[in-house]
Amino acid sequence: MMTDLNLSDFIRRLPKTETHLHIEGALPYELLQQLDPKKFAQPQACWAPDFKWATFEDFEAHLIEHAMQWFTSPERYHEAATLIFRQHLEQNVRYVETSFHAGMIVFLGIPGPEILAAILSAVPTGLEVRVFMGMSRNSYAEPLASVLEDCVNWEGLAGVDLHGVEYLPLEDWTPRLWEKARAVGLVTKAHAGEFGPAGHVREAIEHLGVRRIQHGVRAVEDPKVLQLAIDTDVTFDVCPISNVKLDVIDSMPLHPIREFFDRGLRCTISTDDPFSFGNTLEQEYQALAQQLGFSRQELAQLAKNGFEVALVDAATRARWIAEVDKVLQSAGATN
Repeated sequence: MMTDLNLSDFIRRLPKTETHLHIEGALPYELLQQLDPKKFAQPQACWAPDFKWATFEDFEAHLIEHAMQWFTSPERYHEAATLIFRQHLEQNVRYVETSFHAGMIVFLGIPGPEILAAILSAVPTGLEVRVFMGMSRNSYAEPLASVLEDCVNWEGLAGVDLHGVEYLPLEDWTPRLWEKARAVGLVTKAHAGEFGPAGHVREAIEHLGVRRIQHGVRAVEDPKVLQLAIDTDVTFDVCPISNVKLDVIDSMPLHPIREFFDRGLRCTISTDDPFSFGNTLEQEYQALAQQLGFSRQELAQLAKNGFEVALVDAATRARWIAEVDKVLQSAGATN
């Protein structure tokens, strides 16, 4: 039986994925409020819908300053992840790919496998979570270099992700380590085409060998790079509100995800660092519908895209995709 679902109801009921989430950048604000109720009594200014960060460095400094106040132990990672994953379940998210930053291993003096285990131990029934380790372009120096070499052997790690500012060059260790990771069955990702040019997306595809690009929005500047991504079956894990608030894209109506989708490039939708942007996954979907004209069917396809690349067995993937189709059918969605 068909029911007339309004947009918010439709998005809430839609089974979804989150494939580009930084665990430190998803720190629940309520945890800081527990530490210092007076200091953190008011909502952050950066949550305002029209807020924009002046520079990436300002955003990064703000995030690190606050994350370091909470993430001081594996137990703190577990507590934060528990709340983060609970919020995902409340939004009907079925599958999450999140990363923790390798630099925290040195900053905190906590072995990486303990951080990984703490996050995985927080996964609730009804949610599948895969954890990646993120590392900056200039991470390869002792004592972290030996950790990066060893991480491909950690039980439970799903893959590696290249983080950090894009103006730093791609160093020789990175393609070698990415190939090493794939050789043992891990998935490799790279942040590219956010603050860096379209050429960085090409570099990530051709030299790093990745098929999962985080952001990638500046690929729109070079039709050949965009076609390369399509031809090589690359997925862009896009975070539209992040792109606007970091001023990579001037405004949501100008976001290239509309062009990407229409050209046939597979994109997924995620929140990136909700601590610094004040965004929920449902708000990401709403923005695409209200400001970029995505229909319910197109929103459903974005959700399916996440399930298509999810690191799960074929039967689980098919079941989730069928649930998306069922929501479409029950809503009578034709636009």
